[in-house]
Amino acid sequence: MENHSAENGKQYALITGASQGLGKAFALELARRKFHLILVSLPNEGLPFVANQVAELGQEAHVFETDLTQKENIVALANWVNTHFPLYVLINNAGCGGTQSFQDVSIDYLDRIIQLNIRATSLLTHQLLSNLIKRNQAFVLNVGSVAAYSPLGYKTVYPASKAFVHNFTRGLYQEFAGSNVFFSVVNPGPMMTNADSSARLQKQGLFASMGLLPPEKVAEIAIRQLFRRDTLIMLNWANKLTWMVMKFLPVYIRLPLLTNAIKKEINRT
Repeated sequence: MENHSAENGKQYALITGASQGLGKAFALELARRKFHLILVSLPNEGLPFVANQVAELGQEAHVFETDLTQKENIVALANWVNTHFPLYVLINNAGCGGTQSFQDVSIDYLDRIIQLNIRATSLLTHQLLSNLIKRNQAFVLNVGSVAAYSPLGYKTVYPASKAFVHNFTRGLYQEFAGSNVFFSVVNPGPMMTNADSSARLQKQGLFASMGLLPPEKVAEIAIRQLFRRDTLIMLNWANKLTWMVMKFLPVYIRLPLLTNAIKKEINRT
C-alpha cells in the first residue's frame, strides 16, 4: 500500500470488493470519469492487476488489501484514507452470500455474511463520513440486491443482510438530505460474471435469468444514476419489474415461489 498525501484538486473514489466482478467494473467506470481510485479487497485476489488497468486509463490507483470482516481492519483502512485522500465517492460493494440449507452451513459461513454485508458497510460509512462531508459534493453508493425485497429460503441470511443495506441507505439519504453527502442504493439482479454463474442462474428459471446484465453495464448505469442523484437506482425493465412484483405480490405467495426456484439450484448442482 502506498503512503501518499493527495494533492489539492484531485478527486478520489474508494471501492470495496474491487478485485473482480462488479467492483472491478466500478473501478474502471470511475477511472474513465477521471477519478483516482482507492481499491480494497482481500489479499491475493488480483487487486494489483485492476490497479494497472486503472493506471492505463491515466488515473492513480492505490491498493489496500485487507479483510473487512475484522473491525480493526476497517478502522485502519478508514484512518489511512482520512489521513491521505480527499474522498468524493464511497462504493460499499464488498459482500458475500450463497445458496445452501441453513442447517448445513457452518457458523463461520453465516458470520461472514453478517460481518461483511452489514457491519463492514455500516462501520466503513461511519468512519469515512467525516472525510466525505468536507467535500462540496460527495456520494455514497451501497450495493444491495433484488434479494432485499423478499425473504428467501435456502439463502435466509443473505436477503436479510441486503434488506439491511437497503433500509440503512434509505435512512441515511433522508438524514443527510440537507447536507453535501448524497446516499444511494442499487439492488442488482443476477449478473453474468462468468459462464458458470450464467449457467447456474438458468437453472432457477425465467424469473431469475430475465434481464441479465454484465457487471460493466450495471456499473455504467449505477454510476450515471448516482451522479444524477437517483437515491434508489433501477437498472433496467427487469429490475423495475422485479421490484414491483416483490412490492405488491403478497409474501405468502412470493415466498414459496421464490424458495422453490432457489431450491432447484441446489438439486441440480
